[in-house]
Amino acid sequence: MAIIPPTALPIPSFFDPDRVGDIWQVPYQQRAAEAKAWAVTHSITAAAQDDRRLCLLLIDVQNTFCIPGFELFVGGRSGQGAVDDSSRLAEFIYRNLGQITTIVATLDTHQAMQVFHPAFWVDGEGDHPAPMTLIHYDEVVQGKWRVSPSVAANLATPRDLQEYALHYTKTLADRGKYPLTIWPYHSMLGGIGHALVPAIEEACFVHTIARQSQTRFELKGSNPLTENYSVLSPEVTEDSKGGAIAQKNTPLIQTLRSFDGVIVAGQAKSHCVAWTVADLLSDIQATDPALAQKVYLLDDCTSSVVVPGVVDFTDQAEQTYRQFAEAGMHRVQSTTPIADW
Repeated sequence: MAIIPPTALPIPSFFDPDRVGDIWQVPYQQRAAEAKAWAVTHSITAAAQDDRRLCLLLIDVQNTFCIPGFELFVGGRSGQGAVDDSSRLAEFIYRNLGQITTIVATLDTHQAMQVFHPAFWVDGEGDHPAPMTLIHYDEVVQGKWRVSPSVAANLATPRDLQEYALHYTKTLADRGKYPLTIWPYHSMLGGIGHALVPAIEEACFVHTIARQSQTRFELKGSNPLTENYSVLSPEVTEDSKGGAIAQKNTPLIQTLRSFDGVIVAGQAKSHCVAWTVADLLSDIQATDPALAQKVYLLDDCTSSVVVPGVVDFTDQAEQTYRQFAEAGMHRVQSTTPIADW
């Protein structure tokens, strides 16, 4: 059991770590009253009064990634990775309620007909690719995979989507990106998988009331023509003629820059977290490399994609995190007092 520093706030009695891996309804009105009373009892002031402004950036802490049995549960090597991460993350929020100025939560947001979902593609027989199929540029050239005719009718885009498919897969290859991965349908807009994990939603709500600081939600991944692992930038931003299809999330980048510190946690360490931090680092290095020291990576509140016997991204994620640290970012544990970071 982690030793909680004496300066940390206690964990509210309503938090139940045994329920972190479950779906349940947050009792908002009750929690609002408790959060307000909690702020009075523990002398928690409004976030607007903070001398040191800290942002907690939560990457895709959603049911689809964090609840066992959901579409893309991030089990890590332990098999329970995202559940344990969410439990530690919720406790981190409660212990540091008075020091976290703002919480920004990203939400992976999809519909069926998107470039990384099976419905977008068909083979020569008219069959859709199975989840986890990798589609390479040369396979599109050879006609092994083509855009489903129904997609063009539904997206109502003036672009030649087959030409775009060639451009898209070639761009990924030319830039050394992962080949296009066909993911299981996940984070579907309007579905239960899209929502934040209840235990984290509850912690964010309590923070909002206690600190009088609205959680900021950032939707990503809704563009049907590109993957969007990072909340700060899509994988491809232009079509073959140079026409814009998407753009960087400049407003969020500017918001993150404005804080004295940015704390990052979420899922998955090997994918959306890594891509987001890499984009943030690129912006920092182009602006002022010293700003990397403002970024803190919660090492024990994120896990990598692991499919036993199929793929394990743990080592790649570890190498990426080492590079982030070498650039000046801090790797920290959720149980270490923020004052000691």
